Amino acid sequence: MTDADAFDYEELGLVAGLEIHQQLDTETKLFCACPTELREPEESTRRFTRYLHPTRSELGEIDEAALEESQIEREFEYLAYDTTCLVEEDDEPPHRVDEEALATSLEIAQLLDMQVVDQVNVMRKIVVDGSNTTGFQRSMLVANDGRIETSEGPVGIEDMLLEEESCQRVEETDSGVRFSLDRLGIPLVEIGTKPDIRSPEQAKEAAKRIGMLLRSTGQVKRGLGTIRQDVNVSIADGARIEMKGVQSLDDIDDLVRNEVRRQVELVDIADELAERDAAVGEPEDVTDVFEETDSGVIGGALSSGGVVQAVLLEGFDGIVGREIQPDRRLGTEFSDHAKRHGAGGIFHTDELPAYGVTEPEVEALREAVGAEPDDAVAIVADDPETAELAVEAVAERAETAMDGVPEETRDANEDGTSRYLRPLPGAARMYPETDVPPVEPDPTTVETPELLTEKVERYTEEFGLGEGVAEQVAYGRRWELFEEGVETGVDPNLAARTVESDVTELRRDDVPVENLTDDHFRGVFDLLADDEVAKEGVPDLLTALAENPELSAAEAAEQEDLGSAGEDEVREAVVEVVERNADQVEEEGMGAFSGLMGECMGALRGQADGDLVSEVLREEIQKRA
Repeated sequence: MTDADAFDYEELGLVAGLEIHQQLDTETKLFCACPTELREPEESTRRFTRYLHPTRSELGEIDEAALEESQIEREFEYLAYDTTCLVEEDDEPPHRVDEEALATSLEIAQLLDMQVVDQVNVMRKIVVDGSNTTGFQRSMLVANDGRIETSEGPVGIEDMLLEEESCQRVEETDSGVRFSLDRLGIPLVEIGTKPDIRSPEQAKEAAKRIGMLLRSTGQVKRGLGTIRQDVNVSIADGARIEMKGVQSLDDIDDLVRNEVRRQVELVDIADELAERDAAVGEPEDVTDVFEETDSGVIGGALSSGGVVQAVLLEGFDGIVGREIQPDRRLGTEFSDHAKRHGAGGIFHTDELPAYGVTEPEVEALREAVGAEPDDAVAIVADDPETAELAVEAVAERAETAMDGVPEETRDANEDGTSRYLRPLPGAARMYPETDVPPVEPDPTTVETPELLTEKVERYTEEFGLGEGVAEQVAYGRRWELFEEGVETGVDPNLAARTVESDVTELRRDDVPVENLTDDHFRGVFDLLADDEVAKEGVPDLLTALAENPELSAAEAAEQEDLGSAGEDEVREAVVEVVERNADQVEEEGMGAFSGLMGECMGALRGQADGDLVSEVLREEIQKRA
């Protein structure tokens, strides 16, 4: 296995590009007035099913990816809610493009230094995996020809599309897939870079830069699943691979490294297979070989009326089991293709005997298909139709292994590797949407937002925040509330702590901070500005509001008795603590301060400012020392 760290990416001819998919935080969906909030599947009020099939493009062509998807017969079930409308069910034509979503996309175009098109036309993109009730996704080109800067040079931005988000996959069912309609139609921008990226590190840096620019608008959704990165990778002797669904920016560099490694290995494998004059035989039934097998997988399939299909892989001995990515082998690639047709996987002779398959069975299998010592054999055990389709898919993938790296779409795994998903889509899946009129955008109607990096710098200079705190607030979700709090007269560091670190600490303590609203924070700031609540009482106040969200900040403060104590009340409480600990004060003097300070704050229950308590306590100790 080649060490990816030893690669010279320039010598290999690495070319990479990104596609960033970001949900917009709009009030309503892209083509209807339904809300963009996600729901729990248990909240669904009804459900319906669909079967989807590909259609031909205007040129009479059928997209290869859509055709392969349609060969897998599946029923798609959709969960509908009390907010679901006829547009989402594809029982009513789409409405006009949402103006808020279009305006946000124009802001993003400005941040990416892009040229906005004169007219936005809606297109249909064929998608028959069930993720759209229509069988297609509506998409429109908004801008093109932009650029961003990275430490390794500029990266061009090819285009930006405004699209409708797909349905949310809930689970696999016995007959197909269950989807939720709550996510369908949420506005989404797709930003595609030019193939200017030349290293894994630059890919990660470019993705982070684009992510920062998107968040700078303050109009994008946050959280898991709201932004996805697709990464396109190729090397000079390889082929273009699209890796879908990268959730974490921190995974991008590893995905690029591992894909380069995979392509290098596949090129080497193709060269070795050519030297061996490799070939792929025709699939054949070898059920008889395993009639008495002790293999649980194979025996289980046969007892259910299944069969065992095999394919001879001439010259593949030792190669099917070769590792091409961490913990993934060429045989794993074959298995991915078999699984696409419903099989649980494959066995091959590079890994047998194992899994209950004995050495005599392996010998009988090799004899049944006429395998020579340099050959390998792959088998699939399943019901007759699935086994036949799966073993044919294995044979086709083995054929492409002799040519090198096949172009395909792959699914990003959490460990930085990827697996086969489907063929690369082509232009045949795009055609015009006739139900939505074109729009002529006006970029002059939107203002360029302040970048988050600029916001961090302003917070440090204008408000005196430390760089770490400034970055936490600027990149957080409540920076606008922070600025409102400062405007009411709250100390900037206290305002920052309230909207960020206090909330984080309460969440760790299992306080339901998701119940806190903007009005709750505004109320807390008003109380702080008017000295009606001490800063030490803020965590208790936020806890009370989170647990009783129907209360206002003032009502919660009164309920928890968090009113700010005056100097007389503070002194009275401090004197009581000092007198209760008179012996300790007489013996230790100011050495008793630390322990008594905590006792005083506890006695005042967050009602007093710590600086005032500290000052009064020092005075009372000095009187008695």
